[in-house]
Amino acid sequence: MTTAVAHSWFMTLRHLRALLRQPWWIAITLVQPVIWLLIFSQLFRRVVEIPGFASTSYITFLTPGIVVMTALFSNGWSGMGVIDDLNRGVMDRFLVTPVRRGAVISGRLVQSAIVTTVQALIIIGLGLAGGARFGGGLPGIVALLLAGALLGVAFGALSNALALLLRREESVIAASNFILLPLTFLSTAFMPQDLAPDWIGHVARYNPVNWAIVAGREALQADVGWMTVFSHLGYLAVFAVVCGWLATRAFRTYQRSV
Repeated sequence: MTTAVAHSWFMTLRHLRALLRQPWWIAITLVQPVIWLLIFSQLFRRVVEIPGFASTSYITFLTPGIVVMTALFSNGWSGMGVIDDLNRGVMDRFLVTPVRRGAVISGRLVQSAIVTTVQALIIIGLGLAGGARFGGGLPGIVALLLAGALLGVAFGALSNALALLLRREESVIAASNFILLPLTFLSTAFMPQDLAPDWIGHVARYNPVNWAIVAGREALQADVGWMTVFSHLGYLAVFAVVCGWLATRAFRTYQRSV
């Protein structure tokens, strides 16, 4: 166990060092969610006047959704790094080293969780600057960060699995778009579930993206329903474990093919 943890940490450091060589990557990946946060919060700010809307401020309602969306899309494309390692022969060189096979996957996921947390903190700061108010305070923000990290780890693992199985950039891009966009709009990121069509509400109950949004948004309420928060975080944790297992299986499949 100690060796596995050490190898995972070494692989995490490898990816963090690579990230330090391109620090603007974090800023660039934040451009779209910042646009969504700042423009959407102004464009649709009067929707809170609709009877039954769950918040008196749209930017307060929207910010947790944008945090989760950022975690989803940032990690949903992480398989592209795997494709790059495959094309450059880096992955094959790892196979002839004593590194634990699970560490090759877990190192990427830990790095993704760190980056997701940094991005989420930036978005939360922008939300606060734009007028969002979170009654849940620091514990609520921590719960939102945890929800985003768990979702990011899960979809990062799925993206890595797709890359190891498909091994082509075009196929991974197409598969990612097919998965990520529908899951985003079949959630409560932009509109309360009570105001969405019934069929979307039914789908949202089984949507991992919505689990993260519900957990984060509930944790930021003044009167927090912690049972709801913990139950949805639990769903996300189980989902992340399953996705991690699938990524490890995909890596073993790749290993047998070379």
